Amino acid sequence: MSLSTTRRALLGAAAIGGIAPAARAQSYPTRPVRLVVPFPPGGGVDAVGRILAEPLGALLGQPVVVENRAGAGGAIGVEAVAKSPPDGYALSMVSAGNITAGPVVRPTPYDPLALGHVSMVTRSPLLLVCGNALPAQNLAEFVALVRREPDRIRFASGGVGTATHLAVELMNLRLGARMVHVPYRGTAPALTDIIAGNVDIFFSDASAWPMVQQGQMRLLAVSAATPWATSPQTPSVGSAVQGFDISNWYGIIAPPGTPEPIRARLAAHIATILGRPPIIEMLARIGFDPAPMPPAEFTAFLRAEFETWRGVVQAANIRAVD
Repeated sequence: MSLSTTRRALLGAAAIGGIAPAARAQSYPTRPVRLVVPFPPGGGVDAVGRILAEPLGALLGQPVVVENRAGAGGAIGVEAVAKSPPDGYALSMVSAGNITAGPVVRPTPYDPLALGHVSMVTRSPLLLVCGNALPAQNLAEFVALVRREPDRIRFASGGVGTATHLAVELMNLRLGARMVHVPYRGTAPALTDIIAGNVDIFFSDASAWPMVQQGQMRLLAVSAATPWATSPQTPSVGSAVQGFDISNWYGIIAPPGTPEPIRARLAAHIATILGRPPIIEMLARIGFDPAPMPPAEFTAFLRAEFETWRGVVQAANIRAVD
């Protein structure tokens, strides 16, 4: 084969390789898509995943099937997706606990910043809720109680290294307190024990809001510095704890190497769905705000938050306990 012929063949192969991802995106999907929720049913991640699944399936032309795979602070479900073929047929709902916070505390079997980032989906403050038996009736009384009896308060979390864990560790750091950590396998079981009085406080996602409205628990504060539209009269933790400002978010990832055209198509569909008034209303009822974000912007956000949580873990000297 002549040099010119070889060169033309190589250029042709390169062109085909460049076109292939776009071609796959155009034909994708041809079978059902799996959406792994790495926490038990009943929590906020699960609720948002199920709200999104049906309309996303309608836009894709194939069912989006929700699968709960809980454990290890959400790492087990994400690992299952990370090890799947990078073809867009395995996705996972994720949160700070298994992407930006948890991996700082305990190494994960996947590189969170190398996953196929698709889009942020929702954003909201964490809700500092307490059981009805807790003597503190408001944020000021709670802070006074923590300072007066630092070992008394038992706080729930969705697992070691989750945002619900590190948020209280940041409070411990700021207040010089020693609230006692009681880890759970997700939001739903933690909320069950808040209601039962087995633990005192929990930084829940917005799925706790209906239980607050029903009088099953009390809302002491929200984690973000700005007022929460759903309950604007609720104070921020930062009003009593200096330097405290945390947001809760959920997003969708795919396996590493998932072609950008497929991720971009998914992100565009997610943005379309999150702009629909009925979806906005459904999310608002459980306390979430739509927050679509294209893949590149989502990646930049994740990198910045990873560094933020690394600072908290180092300052609080948090270590994983096996």
